[in-house]
Amino acid sequence: MLLQALVKYYEILASDEESEIPKSGYGKANVSYALNISKEGELLNLIPLKIPDIKGKKQVAQSMTVPEQIKKTVNITANFLCDNSSYVFGFDNKGKPERSKKCFEAFKLLHHQILNNVDCVEAKAVLAFLDNWDVENAHEHPAIVDYLTDIYAGANFIFVLNDNNEYVHKHPEIRKAWELYKQTSSSENMLQCLVTGEKLPIARLHPSLKGIRGGKSTGNSLVSFNANAYESYGKNSGQGLNSPVSEYACFAYGTALNNLLSDISHKLTLGDATIVFWAETISKYCQDFFSMMIEPTEVDEPKYVRDDYAIKNIKSVFEKIANGQKITTDQIVDENVQFYVLGLSPNAARLSVRFFIKDSFGVFINRIIRHYQDMAIQKQFDNELTSIPIWKMLSETVSPNSTDKSASPLLAGSVLRSILTGSPYPTALFNAVMIRIRAEKDINYYKASIIKAYLTRCANSKKYEEVLAVALNEKSDNKAYVLGRLFAVLEKTQKDASSSKLNTTIKDRYFTSACANPASVFPVLLKLSGHHISKAEFGYANEKRIAEIMDILNVDNSPFPKNLSLEEQGIFILGYYHQKNKIIDDIIVMSENKNNKNQEEEN
Repeated sequence: MLLQALVKYYEILASDEESEIPKSGYGKANVSYALNISKEGELLNLIPLKIPDIKGKKQVAQSMTVPEQIKKTVNITANFLCDNSSYVFGFDNKGKPERSKKCFEAFKLLHHQILNNVDCVEAKAVLAFLDNWDVENAHEHPAIVDYLTDIYAGANFIFVLNDNNEYVHKHPEIRKAWELYKQTSSSENMLQCLVTGEKLPIARLHPSLKGIRGGKSTGNSLVSFNANAYESYGKNSGQGLNSPVSEYACFAYGTALNNLLSDISHKLTLGDATIVFWAETISKYCQDFFSMMIEPTEVDEPKYVRDDYAIKNIKSVFEKIANGQKITTDQIVDENVQFYVLGLSPNAARLSVRFFIKDSFGVFINRIIRHYQDMAIQKQFDNELTSIPIWKMLSETVSPNSTDKSASPLLAGSVLRSILTGSPYPTALFNAVMIRIRAEKDINYYKASIIKAYLTRCANSKKYEEVLAVALNEKSDNKAYVLGRLFAVLEKTQKDASSSKLNTTIKDRYFTSACANPASVFPVLLKLSGHHISKAEFGYANEKRIAEIMDILNVDNSPFPKNLSLEEQGIFILGYYHQKNKIIDDIIVMSENKNNKNQEEEN
């Protein structure tokens, strides 16, 4: 299904006349220099082709459409009119000069095979260059010496004739010769292709895929067999025969996927996974919309050029999420277009498919909207993110004192998968946040959001429905929730009784045990609160709050529970968080009322 989807996407792009996707027989390569040669084949100079990177801080090789590149292996395999110094010049810094000379001879032989009968100045100039090139003294050539550092780093080269604006590989006669060579050199193994279903020449090697986080610089394979243990039914004469995919399908899926991987504006990295996504359309609107939904911090200050209409609609969606309004997506996206999300991770020379999800675009967007609605909870501070991105969620599972700030790669993939499929959030996410709360004694906005979202989708969500709200529910009699509220009020009572900063608060000493074993802790805390109330200037206010909450608990008829389950501990934390926010809101309101009253008296 994955390869079929990528082949279909390639065909959609190739059908667009304005698309820069390479056609059959061609591919993308990162090119650093052009060899400027004379009609007689003399190397005049090297023309730098590097361009500024997206940040504008350094020069990088330019991605160009060139004759399709052969996958590099331990064997000597030359490419046509675009290759590195080992093949173009016959030298490198790998310490194997004899092998480098053989690479040059292979490069020379290939070009004679293709260009011998081509009657144009460009073809004859390239052949003359190869026939007259002095391999032994190549590294001392005056046109080369200034670029040896780049050359040794693996720079790729193309050809140009006498500073002509058109590169040699783009000449019509040379293109025709190359395409004829590709047709006549196709695989002799004719089998039914697993992707297209047609009987076609089968590819022995699948394309190298570049741009994977943690992957090899030379690329990784999605499909490959390199040992008899992985081969079957006697298909051991060629690596690709064990999983017959036609040369056309290999080219199409490889070109489409490399195109996606090179598009950093529509590519995400999460954990060790590289995530690409695409819609069955040539428009970038769906990709822009999806990437900003997954990374909401980019809406106001996008790092890349985005569709203005997509930005406008995304802002509208997030505003409605923040205000709790109903959202209809049919007016802002084409809900029926097919959309794909693919997660890839490196595994030695190959790639592991972490996940591959297909659905209509409308379904994906509505699931992401539901995720943000599940995460919605009252903020503590105005500068906190209203819509919390996945990377922020994952950062809450890592100790702030850890030298490695990256979350578990498996957890990262599981969280994204749960968002995109609408399934329950991974238990590992909830457990990790609970562990951090026990260790840090800190319940911030982001951790509270994660706990609320997890419990909203858990199997017992109906049981907790009344407390899984954005803000405090004072009418709820859920035992764990009310106990969390009580702890927040008891903490406030202690702080009001102290005129200076406390070295140790009841939260530092008792929070974890109160959350897990209320019956053994709350009687002690209530006894302490009597001392705190008597010492505080406005202790009666806290005494009233405690009495109201104790009435709800009704401990005379329903004693404090001896222990709470892990999910109930999450409810306890939500009760604590909601009540603490309510206390802060009350203080702000009182302060504003006091200021208003003072202003009125002054006037």
